[in-house]
Amino acid sequence: MALMQPLHSLGRRLSWDRTVTVPAMPAYRGMEQERERRAGSAFVTALSLLAGWLGMLAWERPTAMAAEGSEAGARNAIEADGKADRLRQKRFVSWLASFRKKAESRGIGAEILKRALAGLRPDPEILALVRNQPEHSRTVGAYVGFAASEERIKAGQAKLAEHASLLARIERHFGVDRHILVAIWGLESTYGTRPGERPVIRSLATLAFLGGRRAAFWHEQLIAALKILERGDITPAAMRGSWAGAMGQTQFIPTTFLAFAVDFDGDGRRDIWRSVADAIASAANYLKKSGWRTGQPWGFEVLLPKGFDFGLSGRNRLRPLAAWRRLGVRRADGRPLVPATGRAALILPMGARGPAFLVFRNFHVILRYNQALAYALSIGHLADRLRGGGPLVRAWPEGERGLTFAEREELQRLLVARGYDTGGVDGILGPMTRAAIRAYQRKIGVPADGYAGIGLLERLRREGGGENERGRT
Repeated sequence: MALMQPLHSLGRRLSWDRTVTVPAMPAYRGMEQERERRAGSAFVTALSLLAGWLGMLAWERPTAMAAEGSEAGARNAIEADGKADRLRQKRFVSWLASFRKKAESRGIGAEILKRALAGLRPDPEILALVRNQPEHSRTVGAYVGFAASEERIKAGQAKLAEHASLLARIERHFGVDRHILVAIWGLESTYGTRPGERPVIRSLATLAFLGGRRAAFWHEQLIAALKILERGDITPAAMRGSWAGAMGQTQFIPTTFLAFAVDFDGDGRRDIWRSVADAIASAANYLKKSGWRTGQPWGFEVLLPKGFDFGLSGRNRLRPLAAWRRLGVRRADGRPLVPATGRAALILPMGARGPAFLVFRNFHVILRYNQALAYALSIGHLADRLRGGGPLVRAWPEGERGLTFAEREELQRLLVARGYDTGGVDGILGPMTRAAIRAYQRKIGVPADGYAGIGLLERLRREGGGENERGRT
């Protein structure tokens, strides 16, 4: 079980376009990227038509030689593409035969292998997506704004009313707040309207065939998907999802489905594709088994006193609410900090200039569903809005953007050059990098909030050099 949760998060990181320079973002990654790709294709097509029309005006009588050369070039390109496709299909058939033997050795029956794998070909669109994934740099604030849009809030409140009886039963059975569950449902598949349309077996087979450092992961997901089919929860044709294999209304990857999906409507199948009851109850089961504490909030926005020590922030720095109260921290909505609520950590998603939050154990449980802080914060805030709460009191900073992966690596290199230990140059802004940022911020006399913004990177760039600077001061 402990293994399933990180695997679920990894698969979902790959299957959603989170555009926060952390793993991607909802609406769901495969669909969003396909929309972007199609929009781009339409633009290129229109541009090509315009260019062709202008060309006709400029060259009313193209020479026969030019026309023949263009046709020959087109034929050569088509032939080259055809050869590449045939070679790829030949390699895929060989790989599939080898995989079939491994699947049989894992107990998958010959009949389901025949039904699921017959005539299978790699998905060329997935090949293109894997090789050309765009990197976005939407900030946490922009992401939360997208997630808790007025349209999504209104639709979610309608779903809460429509499924009130079902949600009450699920809440009683699993002890998980219905508003959190509906927020997950809304963010993962827009309340079941966008669960993904790609054949999961084909997608996973394509990814496993490509190999690379995640080959073993995709292999296990494909085996798990075949086990789901063999059990009869869904048919091969109806097993659809994102290009990275996230399935159904709650976007479970296959290994997560096997571990946590439930048949809540009692029809004998765990159907997270077509059954609202099964989908939401499966998400509730996942959160419950990940440590959800009934009655505890995920967190709430807080206001900090002037001169507050931002070094006290960090998602793993838990303190009793009484301790935060003594430090002058107060709820943004004016309600009191109740000590019985439990221990909480202070997070500053966009640094000292943005909103601050005290988050509890349940916030970390949401992070088990998806490791992106922006995602967990969006789920919590959307749930509050669905419950009738208002918008955040403090506005998100304007003029910011998230750092790209290359920029995060550059930031780490510049800090290391000044003698700060980031724990490596890997583009991952973990606790050691945050600590290095805070140390640098204290040195230059700015709030030590640990936030890796574009302003910080630009300052480091302007300073240049800096080899072992910290050690010489």
